[in-house]
Amino acid sequence: MAAQLPLCNSPTPMEPQEKKVADPRPPSNYADLISALPLEEGWAPVRTRKFQGFWIPEPVLPGIMDMQQNFKARPDDLFVLSYPKSGTTWLKALTYAIMTRTQYPFDHHPLLGQNPHDCVPFMDRTYAKGQASELDAMPSPRILNTHLPYPLLPDSIKSLCCKVIYVCRDPKDVLVSRWYFSNRMRLQSMEPIPFTKAFEMFCEGSCPYGSVWEHVLEYWEESQRRPEKVLFLKYEEILEDPLRSVLRLAEFMGCPFSPEEEKEGVVEEVIKLCSFDKLKSLEVNKTGKLHPDFPLTNDSYFRKGEAGDWRNHMSPEMARKLDRITEQKLEGSGLTLGGVAVEASAAINGDDQALF
Repeated sequence: MAAQLPLCNSPTPMEPQEKKVADPRPPSNYADLISALPLEEGWAPVRTRKFQGFWIPEPVLPGIMDMQQNFKARPDDLFVLSYPKSGTTWLKALTYAIMTRTQYPFDHHPLLGQNPHDCVPFMDRTYAKGQASELDAMPSPRILNTHLPYPLLPDSIKSLCCKVIYVCRDPKDVLVSRWYFSNRMRLQSMEPIPFTKAFEMFCEGSCPYGSVWEHVLEYWEESQRRPEKVLFLKYEEILEDPLRSVLRLAEFMGCPFSPEEEKEGVVEEVIKLCSFDKLKSLEVNKTGKLHPDFPLTNDSYFRKGEAGDWRNHMSPEMARKLDRITEQKLEGSGLTLGGVAVEASAAINGDDQALF
């Protein structure tokens, strides 16, 4: 079977000891350029700067600038891309499990002991830490992740010699997840971000990695131009039919499930391994951290793992406003996002975790 699946037997997670680079190459000094960019502090403690038309978290800006100049994609690279809080953690787990299914038994899989973000590295942060050599040292085929809008990608990725998988989500649920996540990152001495303020900033596109509508639309258009290179997924559709979605992912990735695998239940094993309940229950995703200086534990990436939670957080008027913006921004594209804004509870619950 390994001979039939050449793309499914190489990726290895970035072990903690592999993260300690003996002689990291620090990104070039972009401090003066960054300090001159427009500043937004509404999502504090993470400040954002407007870079090439998009609001980008200040801590990763040096890495992004360095990455734009120096990153070289390989033809067999696979890029897992998304707007923040759109299902990134789940997509990372699924793609990694699919590609490594012949390498590791499911009862001893790396995802049982490491967070999906350890298995599929976040390029922006790796470059910002001056550890680009970690990515260079990864065996092919690599699975890599970034939240960058399409125009900001390195040219070697935009040339689409490689493959891109993009996942989107109802903007209303994206906002709720962003709000929870940002409030968890705030220092104890800082007041939580009022939901109404987060709502207004989100509507204006003043969010980390820019406007959700511009972000999604760029990748949607690329998927329409080159469907053999860009696979566009919706979080809600994966939730509704995970079996079909996993089969589709494997086919696009170049390592489809064989009839024998389907008969033996391998597809279901992948789904079970990557399920929200399974990942959330793991000790590494309860107390572990991606790295010592990161302010949040891994449980920050797991809350409900469902669609439609926006109904518990915003008024009907808010929901209708977001739906109107979505319709206007995507008009004529052929893309639809989210459901119709129906009666919703205006009360904000006390849960302080982020959506899956």
